[in-house]
Amino acid sequence: MKLALEKRTALVCGGSSGLGFGVALALAKEGVRVCLLARNPAKLELAVARIRQAGGDAQAIVADLNDVAALDTAIQQVRAAIGDPDILVANNAGPPPADAADLNPRLWHEQLDALLLCAMTLTSAFLPAMRQRRFGRILMISSTSVTEPIPGLVLSSALRAALANWGKTLAAEVATDGVTVNTLMPGMFWTERTESLIHSAAQKTATPVATLVAQEQAAIPLGRYGTAEEFGAIAAFLASPLAGYVTGALIPVDGGLLKS
Repeated sequence: MKLALEKRTALVCGGSSGLGFGVALALAKEGVRVCLLARNPAKLELAVARIRQAGGDAQAIVADLNDVAALDTAIQQVRAAIGDPDILVANNAGPPPADAADLNPRLWHEQLDALLLCAMTLTSAFLPAMRQRRFGRILMISSTSVTEPIPGLVLSSALRAALANWGKTLAAEVATDGVTVNTLMPGMFWTERTESLIHSAAQKTATPVATLVAQEQAAIPLGRYGTAEEFGAIAAFLASPLAGYVTGALIPVDGGLLKS
């Protein structure tokens, strides 16, 4: 299927690895000029090289997505590189594990910036051009914790739900301008984040990593972790003109994990 994305531009936050890279690669293969935004120069360099080897057009900007105050500089760098993007993929690393009863105001403020205000700031910067062009795609990579909170990950569950509700509200406000806003809710994918959480749980519970991996996959109806390529394909379709009638949606990409 041709997605009619040739000559479009995209900013992919957290695009140097994991699901963000999967989205960037899928878009690049459809002819989108992608700009990757992340904080690790070495990972960014490798990601750009992989996309170019696949025949895509990619470049990178080093920026800390957790530092909202520094985003103004990154926004100007994006504009210098690809102009105001047609597609914004708002994505950031997940927060550390935490229990709801353990209040740490400093950590909550830090993650509010990283998971909520970062996406809002970038959207605010690039949305006017999308509305003027009467085409724009805003995709927020979130988690199934939006609808089914995950024990031990209260920061992710609460803040991602807030972002999803903000996105739903925004979707209605800009729908007649040709701009769609959707939230993708990935379930269990084997990424650096998943590996880190598994190892943390293994240490905390004195359970072998292999046992925890087997337990997680057994809980997924499809019986396996998802791949970044599968996730990227869904995101690329939602970013295309073909998905112009899909907006304000919470879209699970989870192998059937969610119960409702």
